[in-house]
Amino acid sequence: MPQPDIQDPAQDARPGRVVYFNAGFLRQKQIRRIMELAGLPLQLGKPGPEDQIAVWGRSPYARRGEAVAEATGAALIRVEDAFLRSLHPGRDGEPPLGLNIDHTGVHFDCSGPSDLETLLATHPLDDTALMNRARAAITRLQEGHLTKYSGFALDTPAPEPGYVLVIDQTHGDASVAHGRADANSFREMLFCAQEDHPGARILIKTHPETLAGHRPGYFSAEDETDRISLFTDPISPWTLFEGAIGVYTVSSQLGFEAIYADHKPRVFGQPFYAGWGLTEDRHPLELARRGRNLSKAQLFAAAMILYPVWYDPYRDCLCELEDVIATLEARTCAWREDQIGWVATGMRLWKRKPLQRVFGSQKSIIFQNDAERASRKASTTGRSHMVWASQAEAAPEATRVEDGFLRSRGLGAELVPALSLVCDDLGIYYDPSSESRLEHWIAKRAELRPDQERRAERLIARICEGGLSKYNLSGGAPDLPEGHRILVPGQVEDDASILKGAGDINTNLALLQRVRADNPDAVVLYKPHPDVEAGLRDGQVPQASLDELGAVVLAKTDPDAVLKEVQEVWTMTSLMGFEALLRGVPVTTTGAPFYAGWGLTNDLGDVPVRRSARPNLHGLVHAALIDYPRYFDPVTGQACPVEVALDRLAKGDIPHPGAANRLLSKLQGVFATYAGLWR
Repeated sequence: MPQPDIQDPAQDARPGRVVYFNAGFLRQKQIRRIMELAGLPLQLGKPGPEDQIAVWGRSPYARRGEAVAEATGAALIRVEDAFLRSLHPGRDGEPPLGLNIDHTGVHFDCSGPSDLETLLATHPLDDTALMNRARAAITRLQEGHLTKYSGFALDTPAPEPGYVLVIDQTHGDASVAHGRADANSFREMLFCAQEDHPGARILIKTHPETLAGHRPGYFSAEDETDRISLFTDPISPWTLFEGAIGVYTVSSQLGFEAIYADHKPRVFGQPFYAGWGLTEDRHPLELARRGRNLSKAQLFAAAMILYPVWYDPYRDCLCELEDVIATLEARTCAWREDQIGWVATGMRLWKRKPLQRVFGSQKSIIFQNDAERASRKASTTGRSHMVWASQAEAAPEATRVEDGFLRSRGLGAELVPALSLVCDDLGIYYDPSSESRLEHWIAKRAELRPDQERRAERLIARICEGGLSKYNLSGGAPDLPEGHRILVPGQVEDDASILKGAGDINTNLALLQRVRADNPDAVVLYKPHPDVEAGLRDGQVPQASLDELGAVVLAKTDPDAVLKEVQEVWTMTSLMGFEALLRGVPVTTTGAPFYAGWGLTNDLGDVPVRRSARPNLHGLVHAALIDYPRYFDPVTGQACPVEVALDRLAKGDIPHPGAANRLLSKLQGVFATYAGLWR
């Protein structure tokens, strides 16, 4: 993420205490924490003239604080949710990821200036880096279908394009009354929408809180005609904007977002985003405070980057907008995949509890041993069906689940749960016989925006600097012979990636023989797979064969330390080939791993011709480590961005399996011949 340029909301504040009376501040621990991190720790007490009083916007509960401020001379701080808040509204118990903390007013009250209006009116907003950040963030919000509350599915059918979108709001919404509007404004808006677009369909978008039964809107079924209809389905606003020929609003935040969907909304109140040349204002602000014309990027930069105070719940610190977008991308993706529930098959007993934590937060996973029974259960309950990828032949229609590429600190065979998992609805990354969702992502990332290039570049740097790999096992870095060193990572020979993707060379010995035949003078370094070293999986190479080939065995060696000392890596399908690419080491493949065939490796095996895209390394990394996996933070118990998973792996801030799991893993080693019973 970019280096913080966080605005200090207390920089012009008085030196005294920040007192509050609203019970909401008392209940909302995260709000109090954000205020504290912003230099405005809240406390109960009687304020004096040197103190400040925090109130929630223009809510009814703010009136007591306003009265006390007037009586004591204390200054007011008005606090509101930021414009990118959470999956669900606060009344559902979800805390915000950011606050708008305003020392002069509140953004939706046009009767006087606010800190946001001052920024929009006076800040130069001409810094190239700031404008680039704004444009990139807008694109990420659109791509991720993120808005103030992003808890909606993406499979809701969109209405037939060509409609006029009229946005309803709720009675009691402070932005209506303080935006110089009322019920008549909504009537005027609906009338003008019909007059401006004769014959066009009028679609009234109902507010989510009206749908939930919390507060009524200004429109109801009585307003429906043969031209006018209420649209109550929970749908992405970006989808609605795409099919609209006009957008009408009083003061809704959707009007602000419509600007970034290339609309010029018709506005019937006086919201913060009106009056800057980006809207058609039915009732322009009479004051000269908003006489400046802004670009979309300038409006966004002020309202979304400079004005709010953003919070990182994983690291418990203030952060930038980009970090919050990454948080919402991860959480929203997980919610959308999990919200209808899962039926799972092919899952070993020890995996079920960790999988329940990752995929069962919305509805508990139903585990079934029989694939046909699981498929029927999914069909009758309306749930999705998942299967562990190696068992997919029994459930070919199910979404395949497999470990991700930054997995854990410890082996899966030692029953260490994964921090990253992939869900693939097309195939699975290690099976080149059919397309996978990862292949689609790699092809899509053949072209990256500058912000995506930077994020992937930073990700590679963090992995390399932290010496991170799939399992992050401790190990030595032995003295290596001089010469042209070729690293040959051993693999588990009955692993699905070998069975599906290795091709003609499908044993560690065969690979070593090919490497030696093609490189008679090289120093061949053989690193056994850690599962094989632990005696848990198949793939041992006889010592006599290693001696005959002149291979140097690297037992229990840190893969990162070795990769820094070699000139090449030869592999069948090992992930170490991908990890070598991250470190700038040339890679030769004899099979068809997911990273082969894109022009980044020397491929000796049969690679699918469909892999015709030519991404750079950053594109491959973005697809494989950002787009494809889901990451789970064991500390907060939430879906998280890849950067948080890297923090946990680097610091070892991860709960480890209990004694029962460790005992079971040792028994697995004893009964390795019967691995099918426990894998």
